[in-house]
Amino acid sequence: MADAASRLTTLAEELLGGPLPVRLRAWDGSEAGPAGAPVLVLRDRRALRRMIWKPGELGVVRAWVAGELDVEGDLYEVLDRVSGLLWERDGASPGLLAAARDPRLRAAARALLRLAGPLPPPAPPAEEIRGRSGSRHTRRRDRQAIGHHYDVGNDFYELVLGPSMVYSCAYWPAGSPTATLEEAQRAKLDLVARKLALKEGDRLLDVGCGWGSMALHAAREHGARVVGITLSREQATYARKRVAEEGLADRIEIRVQDYRDVTDGPYDAISSIGMAEHVGAVKYREYADILYGLLGPGGRLLNHQISRRPEPDEAAYAIDPFIDAYVFPDGELAPMGRTLTTLEDAGFEVRDVEALREHYALTLRRWVANLEADRDRAARLVSPGRARVWRLYMAASAVSFERNRIGVNQFLAVKPSASGTSGLPLRTRAWTEGARG
Repeated sequence: MADAASRLTTLAEELLGGPLPVRLRAWDGSEAGPAGAPVLVLRDRRALRRMIWKPGELGVVRAWVAGELDVEGDLYEVLDRVSGLLWERDGASPGLLAAARDPRLRAAARALLRLAGPLPPPAPPAEEIRGRSGSRHTRRRDRQAIGHHYDVGNDFYELVLGPSMVYSCAYWPAGSPTATLEEAQRAKLDLVARKLALKEGDRLLDVGCGWGSMALHAAREHGARVVGITLSREQATYARKRVAEEGLADRIEIRVQDYRDVTDGPYDAISSIGMAEHVGAVKYREYADILYGLLGPGGRLLNHQISRRPEPDEAAYAIDPFIDAYVFPDGELAPMGRTLTTLEDAGFEVRDVEALREHYALTLRRWVANLEADRDRAARLVSPGRARVWRLYMAASAVSFERNRIGVNQFLAVKPSASGTSGLPLRTRAWTEGARG
């Protein structure tokens, strides 16, 4: 098939109503599009079939995970340039699906179908989650979702996250990205501990404790007694090993446990770092109520949570199809204001909110760099498709944070005593003093 790239570019521009912002290289080796632009490579016609069958994000992602679609050049730049073509946002682009349904463009759509070859497309890649059953955010389904994302091998996470083994936004306290990722993650853990005013003997519940980094920091640096809970058995095994190696087994207990099953309060403090995104909108008030009930009077909660921009019609919000199918099944984001209101409705007094959006973009770019530096090993540790999932999701998330499509915030909240006292210092932001870089 001669010059598939030119034919594809012409048809795509007709359907989308404007020039393509990237150069195309087709399966026959032909190229078309703006000179000097990053290149979107369609290695196989199956990629086109997937995108026609599932217009928008999911079709593109399936082609990417299968290795039928690739990028030459700056992946971040490509993601920034093509996002408006794939998703209907603010009326800026009709989107591929809407354009293909326009009666005026049916001839172009039929030509695109002929170029793609016979439908239907191949089956989705093996990395796409399957077999979910039951209502969203039941205990059983939450275990399935956590297992899909986290139980893929601790060696892979070591490669991506680096020695800190912290899977959440790092913190650059000096306002400069010159610190290493490990230094910035240590600064984040210390920021959380100082906001919670942890001191010797305090009981800390770390909800969604991951590989134990927050628990270790709180016990080692602040003398806290920590219970860390996770639904991932691989995380728990890894965290317990770290605890034993540091000689902190008398201060830290790691449990494979659902937050709904924790009954041994009261705690002096609770850290919830990157956990609430897994809880789900239908369960978030219950989550807040449970954490409130587990704290004693004057107890403190640090909730570190990714947020999204509010929708004009919140009822129209839908879970991102790529993230839902390949990354965080059933994960949901809420606007910052809704999170704050839910915490207040549960009885908390919210004392401070800090936005760390740019910090997460920096963090993600460091994780992508770790993955790209040892991409072949990453593919061996999991699968080539899963390594591609991670590269795409982290790079796309970095762009989303940079473009203010999503954010991340730390909420410091307190459970007031019966008389209304908070137990917090008059100068609330005292934790900014002596910040560790």
